[in-house]
Amino acid sequence: MHRLRTCAARLRPLTASQAAQTVGQQRPLTVAGVGGTRTFQPIRCYTAPVASEPFLNGTSSNYVEEMYFAWLENPKSVHKSWDVFFRNANAGAPPGSAYQSPLAMSPAGGVAVPQFSSMVAAQPNVEKLVEDHLAVQSLIRAYQVMGHHNAQLDPLGISCVNFDDAPVNTGFQHVGFYGLEESDLDKVFRLPTTTFIGGSESALPLKEIIRRLEMAYCQHIGVEFMFINDLEQCQWIRQKFETPGVMQFTLEEKRTLLARMVRSTRFEEFLQRKWSSEKRFGLEGCESLIPALKTIIDKSSENGVENVIMGMPHRGRLNVLANVIRKELEQIFCQFDSKLEAADEGSGDVKYHLGMYHRRINRVTDRNITLSLVANPSHLEAVDPVVQGKTKAEQFYCGDSDGKRVMSILLHGDAAFAGQGIVYETFHLSDLPSYTTHGTVHVVVNNQIGFTTDPRMARSSPYPTDVARVVNAPIFHVNADDPEAVMYVCNVAAEWRATFHKDVVVDLVCYRRMGHNEMDEPMFTQPLMYKQIKKQKGVLLKYAEKLIAEGAVSRQEYEEEIAKYDKICEEAYARSKDEKILHIKHWLDSPWPGFFTLDGQPKSMSCPSTGLTEENLTHIGGIASSVPVEDFTIHGGLSRILKGRADMVKKRTVDWALGEYMAFGSLLKEGIHVRLSGQDVERGTFSHRHHVLHDQNVDKRTCIPMNHLSPDQAPYTVCNSSLSEYGVLGFELGFAMASPNALVLWEAQFGDFHNTAQCIIDQFICPGQAKWVRQNGIVLLLPHGMEGMVRLMCKCDETITEDFAVRQLYDCNWIVVNCSSPANYFHVIRRQILAPFRKPLIVFTPKSLLRHPEARSSFDEMLPGTHFQRVILEDGVAAERPEEVKRLIFCTGKVYYELTKERKNRGMEGTVAIARMEQLSPFPFDLVKAESERYANADLVWCQEEHKNQGYYDYVKPRIRTTIQRAKPVWYAGRDPAAAPATGNKNTHLVEVRRFLDTAFGLDAFKDQQ
Repeated sequence: MHRLRTCAARLRPLTASQAAQTVGQQRPLTVAGVGGTRTFQPIRCYTAPVASEPFLNGTSSNYVEEMYFAWLENPKSVHKSWDVFFRNANAGAPPGSAYQSPLAMSPAGGVAVPQFSSMVAAQPNVEKLVEDHLAVQSLIRAYQVMGHHNAQLDPLGISCVNFDDAPVNTGFQHVGFYGLEESDLDKVFRLPTTTFIGGSESALPLKEIIRRLEMAYCQHIGVEFMFINDLEQCQWIRQKFETPGVMQFTLEEKRTLLARMVRSTRFEEFLQRKWSSEKRFGLEGCESLIPALKTIIDKSSENGVENVIMGMPHRGRLNVLANVIRKELEQIFCQFDSKLEAADEGSGDVKYHLGMYHRRINRVTDRNITLSLVANPSHLEAVDPVVQGKTKAEQFYCGDSDGKRVMSILLHGDAAFAGQGIVYETFHLSDLPSYTTHGTVHVVVNNQIGFTTDPRMARSSPYPTDVARVVNAPIFHVNADDPEAVMYVCNVAAEWRATFHKDVVVDLVCYRRMGHNEMDEPMFTQPLMYKQIKKQKGVLLKYAEKLIAEGAVSRQEYEEEIAKYDKICEEAYARSKDEKILHIKHWLDSPWPGFFTLDGQPKSMSCPSTGLTEENLTHIGGIASSVPVEDFTIHGGLSRILKGRADMVKKRTVDWALGEYMAFGSLLKEGIHVRLSGQDVERGTFSHRHHVLHDQNVDKRTCIPMNHLSPDQAPYTVCNSSLSEYGVLGFELGFAMASPNALVLWEAQFGDFHNTAQCIIDQFICPGQAKWVRQNGIVLLLPHGMEGMVRLMCKCDETITEDFAVRQLYDCNWIVVNCSSPANYFHVIRRQILAPFRKPLIVFTPKSLLRHPEARSSFDEMLPGTHFQRVILEDGVAAERPEEVKRLIFCTGKVYYELTKERKNRGMEGTVAIARMEQLSPFPFDLVKAESERYANADLVWCQEEHKNQGYYDYVKPRIRTTIQRAKPVWYAGRDPAAAPATGNKNTHLVEVRRFLDTAFGLDAFKDQQ
């Protein structure tokens, strides 16, 4: 673009006076004899408008400029017609005349000074010469843009890629499209700087130009990159694929590649022999995936990467675990034994969902490398953001700000890569400051089929990889039956990531030899494809024959390599017979060294007080109400908010925002990293948080006061996310997996927006520990008034135990709370870190309580010795005379304040007791039992503002009934069942509120139902 602009500037028209001035300034040319040196002033002063010189346009700018610079250095180095043109142009020839005649020779052999009057007839071939060179440039560009259309990518030769019959005018037979003729094939053309096919040569015959372009772009590799709007990156890719002889491999590299192909192929064949009726989602048809991944890891290790985090679907997973991660083969074979019992608590998971963590020496680079394969459910692509979050965390904890030491590799299926929206969401995190992992290598196992669905029915784009174009990621398509091409492409992909720290896609075009699984019959739906597959020779056999023909290996060496790996598998199979128990923890993808005991248990089963000293509370409150940066102008409205915080600190009280500030700030001072992410979390959706201050006079100048608490504090990360729930929650879950010593929170814009992230909640957060023995302490903040969290409540797994404070927390799958006071919110956040284990925490945070005058807490509720209150018991008049209480109302969250207001208005403080259930899961059986027994004469009511089928009633009713041994009914006061979560009519809303309050306080409301 720069070159195009400068050329256009040089071609701008000059006025008559400027032209005369230019000619007047021109130094006369002198010649010393025939062979004398020509001297002149090289002033560029093209005066001809582009329209007047038909070959001077944007597409020819590179070529013209190259010729011009060559002429400046030595006029004899260019064709005489160009010499004439540049002299006339420099002399100020009028528009359209610069190329019309060469310089006239003087009788003395000298060259006359160019004057307008000395112009004579032009050489007839100048314009043709320029047009032909421009045609060659267009031909080269056509290969760079569309050469992949003609590449031989499909091993089956039945490509499913549909380009809508768009013509691709490349090859010898299409030179006429560019204005060239067959007779031009032997002509020599100067090569532009936008190609590297010449190698050390600057000019080539047209026939050789086309041959080299065909070799670069139309063989077993198809390169999509010309949509990238960065010249340096495009030139880098051109050089990697166009330079003659780039795909040359040493004998050692070929032998290593063959050995890796042997392992990949024979592993699947071994499993098929031993367990022919078991589903394993084998890799047959894309065996080159294993050397592909190992090549990426080798090259990345060579470039300094020490930690690789991987995510993948089920196809080929066991092979990757065995031959890339290097999981012990006997542990894999054990998974096929249906008689073995699981030693760990929980359900476990199928073998092709399991993850792994392993640190070993990379044999190619002789450097240590850590490999993690993240466990995932059947939901294809759901693991993508989880891997990215874990990668970001590992980079953060080791200070890898450029992604040079930690990287991610994501594997995809072709149908899922095109069809799953989470792929798009994850790509859009790739360049955001708080989410970038500085480049991911994506490898698509392109079976050219999705279960039974043809690509033409599965996507609207030609390739399954077209989604990657949105982030300018280069896409390298490669025929997976050419292992050397695969190896070369993967080397380039790893180098790209190391050089530019951007995403890159490798599309392994292959096939699926079996059906969707080993038991499936694909001939029902793809008969012609599978007839071809049955005829297809295996890639290992084809490559071995190629190397034997080359003399790189002998047949005996090849057979010995096969026998060697077969023996390894047989020996591991024999050892697997000795295994008596399955250990799920052997498949842990994110171990936390030092956090648990050696056998994976918590080091204690107690939780210390979550309170703070008055000094600490005052100090954090002071930071929360100030601007710790000089000459920083904040908004006037924010000044009032900070002043209000300062006043609260003086009065020893906190509101919701300040209570959160106290919790985060105290953990930071204790060395715990806090990361808060989500939509608009920096300010807070309801403008209550203000953790990032913005200078009103300086663009992009911000201040995060919480990072100014103390010199040795942990860093605080607060970041507005993209408008994504599924992707961002998955990312934060992955971030929380990396370390137990961090508080990672994701806040939904509104509580009910969590449902677009339900896959992460249902498949990772809820069952993660049961399936994969993997604890996670992520916190979900779900703000609103009427949450309607029936789906979350029905997934709670809890036990009744003697130790309700800690042991019950350890036994559950997640913790669900609905706090009604800032102090309790403060305590539950701190308990999340101070507990000796990690569990996901779901907080139904309020909207109306953020500024509710009664939703305040005293410092006294947050001092040393205080804890989170699972149930806040009645402490008013009713508690003084419990025998006189007629009704005990259990509730949770903000409806408590409506109930107390109504109770006061009705004067029923002595007859109605109200208990707030702050922790819903695990259920506080012990406290509910004690409170029910305390008010023995009272009937029991559960009150909620949500509709009956959307709130907590169906969850709490059977638990309360179990607690009181079904001694009395648990009545319901709340809205009737409904499909929608809330009415859009305010009057209807108020009528509904009045109705359930009347029910809650009407002591005769349930007489007819008894």
